[in-house]
Amino acid sequence: MTEAPHILIVDDDAKIRQMLTRYLTGEGFQVSAAANGEAMRGCLNRTQIDLVLLDLVLPGEDGFQLARDLRARPGVAKTGIIMLTGRSDMVDMVVGLEVGADDYIAKPFQLREVLARIRSVLRRTQPDVSVQPGVMAPLDAGEVIRFDGWRLDLGRRELKAPDGSEIALTTGEFELLMTLARHPGRVLNRDQLMDLTRGRQWEAIDRSIDAQVARLRRKIEPDPKHPMLVKSVRGVGYVFTGHVQ
Repeated sequence: MTEAPHILIVDDDAKIRQMLTRYLTGEGFQVSAAANGEAMRGCLNRTQIDLVLLDLVLPGEDGFQLARDLRARPGVAKTGIIMLTGRSDMVDMVVGLEVGADDYIAKPFQLREVLARIRSVLRRTQPDVSVQPGVMAPLDAGEVIRFDGWRLDLGRRELKAPDGSEIALTTGEFELLMTLARHPGRVLNRDQLMDLTRGRQWEAIDRSIDAQVARLRRKIEPDPKHPMLVKSVRGVGYVFTGHVQ
């Protein structure tokens, strides 16, 4: 048995905060709420947060800036981030993924959809936390993939560089690297990558995969402009060329 996950709602609309707080509390989660970035940071300083529901349009700092700040905080690499927004612009979706969000929900939304997205993200970001009160989340078998001096621990969801330093990956980056490293030498198109990482229920878009690849390259390639591990195959997709053990 594990403690219920703690969700932080960041939205300047009091009605939305109250609605989500009431609903998620009823589903067994611990819930905190904040109206702006300052209140969000205060909550993060006081307690451990497993997932942040983050509104894009906020007074002062917007959701993009707050997501960047979240990812820069020590110990927050595994905290899930789901963007909430009243805008459905495809560019906003891509930017949200680029700054570290794990998912994106447009307003108005169905509460059941929010719940499903939360549980999906928690299963990926917090494998040792129960996503439903009273139910143990399944743990990975502990598979470790080694390639060109790198070490990808699937059980711990950790990536270590050849020099032993740990590289912080977002959920999307980790899932993408794991999928590619499990299929070395095989060209995977965007549809296959979406199916193998997030699944069709996420309604991902092609450019989101491109954005995730670009971010991943910046973390694992000596020269991201001339990648040696994750290579593009023009008109098809991507292939992992690292020497996998």
